[in-house]
Amino acid sequence: MTETVGFIGLGSMGLPMARRLLDAGYALRVYNRTPGKAVELLERGAREMKTPAETVEPGGIVITMLANDAALETVTLGEHGMAAVLGADGIHLSMSTVSPHLARRLAEAHRAHGSHYLAAPVLGRPTAAAAGKLFILLSGMAAAKHRVSPLLEAMGQGTHDLGEDPAQGHIAKLAANFMILASIETYAETLTFAEKNGIGRMEMMKLLTGTILNAPLFHLYGELLAKEEYTAPGFKLALGLKDIELILETGANSRMPLPAADLVHNRLLTALAKGRGKLDMTALALGVSEDAGLRRE
Repeated sequence: MTETVGFIGLGSMGLPMARRLLDAGYALRVYNRTPGKAVELLERGAREMKTPAETVEPGGIVITMLANDAALETVTLGEHGMAAVLGADGIHLSMSTVSPHLARRLAEAHRAHGSHYLAAPVLGRPTAAAAGKLFILLSGMAAAKHRVSPLLEAMGQGTHDLGEDPAQGHIAKLAANFMILASIETYAETLTFAEKNGIGRMEMMKLLTGTILNAPLFHLYGELLAKEEYTAPGFKLALGLKDIELILETGANSRMPLPAADLVHNRLLTALAKGRGKLDMTALALGVSEDAGLRRE
């Protein structure tokens, strides 16, 4: 590969994704708000830039993998943002979990400069990113999709095309995250119900995953919930709260009541109020155990 790609956001997901691109032979210009995250990449030939704008080559491709709407808007449209530099035929590959509203606004801003916004949020935790096993939810202009397909193949095991509306990829990601978060709540209640009535959490988890819940999602989260291992976050609880708030906002905008999302939102709010924001999002299960009188601070 000879094309240079910009990569903005080197957190727990962005860093292993950038590694995959280096492995595939791409040259990278990288930017991260917190200095020092790029050291490993620099040792492998990546170049660290001082601003988001400097990551971009006119007409090139830039990837963003950031925590929230505010961060994405800043690096795109803020002072030293990259939208104006990207220019004609450039592509912004937006892989963060952000609001559909912001996606449409950024797509319009890019169109004004002759460039393209592609939604490409991912399903998978950091271990999947490191192994190139992400699932990618893609939407936007067809010609731009074709151009980025080799990059997506380097980072993921499968891409789901959701049409040309740049918001659809982000809507699909929110829907999938809603399923995950609601499943964690249900799973936590199920294991706690079993524990409260004399069946061990691990025993119940193995029963479930060996019968009615024999799927990767339930094996992964079931083990974390059964072992109550929440201190090594693959996905921080604070980010889970951000996502459920985007889900509720999108539901309200489409006149869609989401009572299960309200429940999970309250669970996550309580966990954050108790200082658990840096734990894994499965730590919402601590609240379930506390309600049942099974856990003490």
